[in-house]
Amino acid sequence: MSSPAPPHVSALLAGLVDDAAVFPPGLATLDVAVDEYLGRRHDPYAACIGPLLVPATAAGELANVAAKDERAVDSPIDVGLIVRPDSPMEPLFDAVDLLRDEPRVHLTGGEVGWNPDWRQALGLELPLVVEVRLGDEQRHGLDEIAAAVDEAAHVITKFRTGPTPAWPWPDEETLAGFLAGAIERGLPFKLTGGLHHAIRGEYKGRPMHGVVNVLLATHEGLEGADAPDLAEILRQTRSEPLVERLAALTTDEVDRLRARFTSYACCGVLEPIDELAALGLAR
Repeated sequence: MSSPAPPHVSALLAGLVDDAAVFPPGLATLDVAVDEYLGRRHDPYAACIGPLLVPATAAGELANVAAKDERAVDSPIDVGLIVRPDSPMEPLFDAVDLLRDEPRVHLTGGEVGWNPDWRQALGLELPLVVEVRLGDEQRHGLDEIAAAVDEAAHVITKFRTGPTPAWPWPDEETLAGFLAGAIERGLPFKLTGGLHHAIRGEYKGRPMHGVVNVLLATHEGLEGADAPDLAEILRQTRSEPLVERLAALTTDEVDRLRARFTSYACCGVLEPIDELAALGLAR
């Protein structure tokens, strides 16, 4: 979830980008990821960065790395534990048991894929993120997650915006459908995979969604725009009109937007932050 921003970072971007350095395509080693994560704490835009995302299966390695880093003594490493979709959830329970009392690690939550057993993870009493799929499974998953929220559970949903060997790139209509579905159900959400740039475009010959487009589409969805309208916003490639509309949002509108679009995971956190700062959105 987003946190209050210091004066030099806009509330629009506070805690927006979770650090997924150890995941593809970055694939940093955990010791390097921790070193770089801690080293960025005093950067000008450090408040834009959320927790370090770590596979639950790497909890033991994380504990060892953290034990060797004195920078984590006074300020523990914020860590989100990840279980990829279609993977067993047992490593998440084991990781929480191992790290919950580790003084140099602060667990911010766990992330799992939607499956028939995902509700078991609610028993961890940590914020939980549940990644949904496509089509009918997505609708069913969103309905289940919304029901859990209604029961006062701290749970949000997640959607993948980039391709994997088993997941096609979701086009504008597909992403807009997810955004509209989450907004309709009153669900907070995060995104993962593929949001490396500020503006929708073709990068290295591949289509990629833009985080500015998603921020504005979320705002417009909260104002009542439907999925086709959101798809049109996601399709825009000119930065000026998108930035102008975002910059014109009121404080209340920004707070409402970020309460819904909580964060997204990126393996190279500085790439989108530098682009957002260049567009004037970080201050």
